[in-house]
Amino acid sequence: MSTITSINEPAVHGWRSAGEASAAVVISADGATATGTSAASATGRFRSIAGKVVKGIGVGLLVLGALVFLFLAIGPRVLGYQTSTMLTGSMAPLINPGDVVVTVPTPITDVKVGDIITYHIPVEDQRVETHRITEITTTADGGIAVQTKGDANNGIDPWIATLQGKTVDKQIATIPHIGNAIRALREPIVMNTLMYGAPTILVIGMLASIWTKEPTKTAPEGAAESQAASGE
Repeated sequence: MSTITSINEPAVHGWRSAGEASAAVVISADGATATGTSAASATGRFRSIAGKVVKGIGVGLLVLGALVFLFLAIGPRVLGYQTSTMLTGSMAPLINPGDVVVTVPTPITDVKVGDIITYHIPVEDQRVETHRITEITTTADGGIAVQTKGDANNGIDPWIATLQGKTVDKQIATIPHIGNAIRALREPIVMNTLMYGAPTILVIGMLASIWTKEPTKTAPEGAAESQAASGE
């Protein structure tokens, strides 16, 4: 009896070792599957975030381009206002360099002392100036002439301007700090970029969002196959 027992014991130990090895293989396979699934999930999340960022940038540029187009092109035609950028500090602190002056055409008979107008000066290069009216006079032929001054200047302007036509641009609002940005946006290359680049980026973002959708998860099937192999 003792002899038989000593012969059977190695066979039992050998069977157990084979089972343990099989279990180890299954565990290793499961671990590899879990690691692969985790990496795929992380990649999918990264792609999803990247797609949303690109899409957000495209939408933002498209909205910005639309707002600029409405403000600079449609607004003046529909609402009748005009915009200009203050280049000097002659009207500080009310209007500073880089501020946008919004004006509306006003009958010259309605302007009064204290109004701020934008007009062509009658000397030198006849540049556009935005200054405050300090005096109004009537010319010999019945026209309206104005004396103006910049709020920050020590003295009045060295000219008297006769207003031409029936209206003059009168200041109704000032938008701080965006004049330089608008001047840059009016450049042809920038306008073309906004008009054509923004839709392109938006399309790329939409395609990226489609591309970044996570594929159908197959991890459960893989795990089931591993378990089936383990059972066998």
